[in-house]
Amino acid sequence: MRSQFDEQLQKLNAALIEMGATIEYAIERASKALVDRDVNLAREVIAFEKRTDEMERDIESLCLRLLLQQQPVARDLRLISAALKMITDMERIGDQAADIAEIVVMLKGAPYIKRLEHIPKMAKETIWMVKSSIDAFVSRNLALAEQVIAHDDIVDELFVYIKNELIALIEQRVDAGGQALDLLMIAKYLERIGDHAANIAEWVAFAITGRHKGDQA
Repeated sequence: MRSQFDEQLQKLNAALIEMGATIEYAIERASKALVDRDVNLAREVIAFEKRTDEMERDIESLCLRLLLQQQPVARDLRLISAALKMITDMERIGDQAADIAEIVVMLKGAPYIKRLEHIPKMAKETIWMVKSSIDAFVSRNLALAEQVIAHDDIVDELFVYIKNELIALIEQRVDAGGQALDLLMIAKYLERIGDHAANIAEWVAFAITGRHKGDQA
């Protein structure tokens, strides 16, 4: 019975890795679509959102089967509970990558008001956070999970820099206001992705230690 349960846990790990790779790809493609002004690529990212929704449902079903059929012990119960929480954040990351792509489509044909430098850097940092949070779960690596949580500060700092830069640009150029708000929204979506990745890492820490940051007084 235990060997069958361990086999199902491996299946869960594989499914989480696949979903993680999918949302990493979506962020990377959305960022590339923005930089390259590639509307077709942006539309591919938008269409990709359905796949992450399907993955969330499949993983949720697997977790529920493990809970109902296998009678997990406390440690296993934490892993499964954490996975259920993680996929909610992962699905939201997929949504936000699609939201970025939708803005890229809206910006079709418009010259950029500034050279894009820090937004792609933000995307790169969030991709690392997403990948590392999933890796931490699969390898039960508490130190890596804590690194991801700490890394959210870097993403937040980039967001503040981009926001201040765009506000200054609006003050200098009244005609830049519309696109500046669109670029600010993209940066905000990336900041939220960083938050979701940090949430995932916090659930990884819970799976390993039995303690969650939200439970601390």
